[in-house]
Amino acid sequence: MEEKTGLEEYYSIVNNKKMRFGYTTGSCAAGAAKAAALMLFAGQEQRYVDFMTPKGISLHLKVLHITRGENWVSCAIQKDGGDDPDATSGIEIFAKVEKTENRGVCIEGGIGVGRITKKGLEQPLGNAAINKVPRAMIQREMENVCNDADYEGGLLVTVSVPKGAEIAKRTFNPRLGIEGGISILGTSGIVEPMSEAALIKSIEVEMRQKVENGAKYLLITPGNYGAAYMKEHLCLPFEENIKCSNYVGEALDMAVSMGVEGILFISHIGKFVKVAAGIMNTHSRCADARAEILSANALRAGISLESAKEILNTVTTDEALEIIQREGLLNPVMKELTDRILFYLNHRAYNRMLLGAVLYSNEFGYLGETENVKELTDLLNHQYRKGQEE
Repeated sequence: MEEKTGLEEYYSIVNNKKMRFGYTTGSCAAGAAKAAALMLFAGQEQRYVDFMTPKGISLHLKVLHITRGENWVSCAIQKDGGDDPDATSGIEIFAKVEKTENRGVCIEGGIGVGRITKKGLEQPLGNAAINKVPRAMIQREMENVCNDADYEGGLLVTVSVPKGAEIAKRTFNPRLGIEGGISILGTSGIVEPMSEAALIKSIEVEMRQKVENGAKYLLITPGNYGAAYMKEHLCLPFEENIKCSNYVGEALDMAVSMGVEGILFISHIGKFVKVAAGIMNTHSRCADARAEILSANALRAGISLESAKEILNTVTTDEALEIIQREGLLNPVMKELTDRILFYLNHRAYNRMLLGAVLYSNEFGYLGETENVKELTDLLNHQYRKGQEE
């Protein structure tokens, strides 16, 4: 019989599929710390631990790998990320709780927990990458256990992840300047599958880290294709790119709020053609008007009505581009598109920064760019060289 965790009734519907919830590395650390503290003071083995998450969902988790010393206990909780695709799902998060002479609760990171090496993240330079909500969860559980045990001394809680350094290579941590392991994360204690909020938050974290470390200009691609194209074909600092996924509008909003002075987008036309119509979330479930936008701009560039109708029946942007090229209008159509892309980018950003975009396709390669691209390229390369010298 499958053990109950408290999440059995919680799920999301994503693309008409029922996706079960999971719990965060922060919840694992807090649960392991609570179990270890209970065993330290009560002396009895704790096979399961119950605690409340910030989300208001109570978890009931199995306790693993219990070891004891004279004044300490260590144990682990295995993370279950539910149906969310997560590199950390299945790993074991350990917490060692030991008595100290100093009053209060000290929370530290051990093996496999990353260290902050760059400014702009939630924790100060040099700290263990244990974010404030997991820290608060651990603190609360330790205080409750100490109160129940009438213990007035101090506790040292050391969170460790034996496989953390290996797993971290598959996360954003190396890009963010978090070295040596994973981060202990979670704002609610619960993982909601395919959460847009979580994706947008990860973009914000990476962007803020760039800005806090001195970046005034940002290089953004929607995803891996844009990054790969840039690395192969453009003289730009590939290492500095941020992936915004489909969230072009949110990326602009965050950049405005952080005082960014310029952004250069590098994108496949299949994504960014939508921006030419003011569509700022480029996911197909939000809008898929690629053929309509290409057809309208081809008409503006002088294409025949028959060819415009032909474009409307295409499935991919490359099919549409073949028709446009056949009519000898590829450059004029790209000019129409890039002018409108720039208009809507500026409109979303309230004309508060220098913006530009480069468009390409897998079949046609480079297609066109907005004005200001050369200026942004120079600024980005200068910024990168300056950062390397420092």
